[in-house]
Amino acid sequence: MKEFPKFMRNSANAIDAASQSKGVEGWVYDGVDGSQMAFWQCRQDGVSLEHVHDYDEYLVVVDGKYMLILGDKKIPLKAGEEYMIPKGTRHAGEFTKGTRTTHAFGGKRARRASER
Repeated sequence: MKEFPKFMRNSANAIDAASQSKGVEGWVYDGVDGSQMAFWQCRQDGVSLEHVHDYDEYLVVVDGKYMLILGDKKIPLKAGEEYMIPKGTRHAGEFTKGTRTTHAFGGKRARRASER
């Protein structure tokens, strides 16, 4: 597969462009406990600028390559690899075109385009 299945890419769950990096398409699903799951597809090479969350983040690379950056430490992740980012950890990333990732957040991370 090169894209997430169509039912996962429902426009009602599309993430607002301001909540994601340039060249990335994403969809978000909410848990009743305030957590979120997000699915991102990278349409071009790009970066996720350094940021921090007040909740944990778990990510798994579904396809492609993602370079997780924790300060001076670079952690290359490829398809099938995962990483747990504890709350309060400053992090950034670099991704290649075609990369798809799944993220679980212990809080609300993404806003839907329809919530503008």
